[in-house]
Amino acid sequence: MDKKKIVLFYPFVPESAIGAVSEVLKSRFIGQGPLVDKFEKIWEEKISTPNKAVAVGSGTDALHLAYILAGVREGDEVVTPLFTCTATNTPILYQKAKPVFADIKKDSLNIDPEDVARKVTPKTKAIVCTDYGGLPADLDELQVIADKWQIPLIEDAAQAHGAKYKGNYVGSISDFTAFSFQAIKLIAAPDSGMLTIKNSRLEDKTKRLRWFGIDRKAKQESLNQGIWAGDIWELGMKYQMTDILATMGIEAMKIFDQTLAHQRKLFEAYREGLKDIPGITFIGDDQIHQSSCWLATTLVENRDNLKRKLAENGIESNPTHYRNDQYSIFGKRVEDCPNMDALEDKYLVLPMHHFVTEKDITERIIPIIKSGW
Repeated sequence: MDKKKIVLFYPFVPESAIGAVSEVLKSRFIGQGPLVDKFEKIWEEKISTPNKAVAVGSGTDALHLAYILAGVREGDEVVTPLFTCTATNTPILYQKAKPVFADIKKDSLNIDPEDVARKVTPKTKAIVCTDYGGLPADLDELQVIADKWQIPLIEDAAQAHGAKYKGNYVGSISDFTAFSFQAIKLIAAPDSGMLTIKNSRLEDKTKRLRWFGIDRKAKQESLNQGIWAGDIWELGMKYQMTDILATMGIEAMKIFDQTLAHQRKLFEAYREGLKDIPGITFIGDDQIHQSSCWLATTLVENRDNLKRKLAENGIESNPTHYRNDQYSIFGKRVEDCPNMDALEDKYLVLPMHHFVTEKDITERIIPIIKSGW
């Protein structure tokens, strides 16, 4: 136990997925086929109803499609989190629009609705929030702002599979919600994702846009009659999911409740173990914002010292995400996000995944932290 290295992330694929993928590889459909449709229906039934679900090639694809569907175009502005994965904001640049960065809340690292309200203008085409670490943003407050300006709320829920806001699953609430099934997410079907859509009339358009702008169903029906004579009137992408990845998602959904329960046990072990230790605060959740418990994030005084001490004892830790204005593609550093300024050197993510145990946390990680840094 003392010699075991505890890594920050480790992919988890259910054993059943190995055999299921093997069967798909022997089948007619290894690209987009009937299993993609099946996964979408499972996602709707479990997570997103009444919102529709469209499976795509990545969480970034889902976000890009959301911006297109929201009507974000060249010259528009999008109010978006300063602190998030860059995938939240790079698709805004694809659309030649301008990300307007909003500050974070100190207790969650999620976007601050008060700062969002200050930064929305007549140029704003959408509001974006990220559910950092799986902890839902303040969706009601953000929706009020979006409704006032008659613009959509786009939710980056890449880390929030199974999270709930006021008892409702993330994915069933916002105008658009993007999920990622990247390798280290709670559902790993790398690389693929899911976009959920409140306006059901946009479902067919989304499915066209993910496949070159072609209506695949109409095309197949036409081919059955002889030859396709259809048109392409929308500029689409190649953003589809494959049946190989869909079957991985389907198998992961079969044990999803157990996956969430394991993450919750680890989350609570950290919450309890880090309580009252001077110099460190655990970012938890509450009855309104129920986390998927994907990340165990702390706020730490002298972060680099703790990170170094953990590493010396075989335990990985890292900030994981960074303020986006440190990257040249987004221009110069913003000067009006004081909460981000105050916390950018303090947040640290601790190991929490399928292969971490409660014993790892209570008998290795917590005692090392308690011993000081």
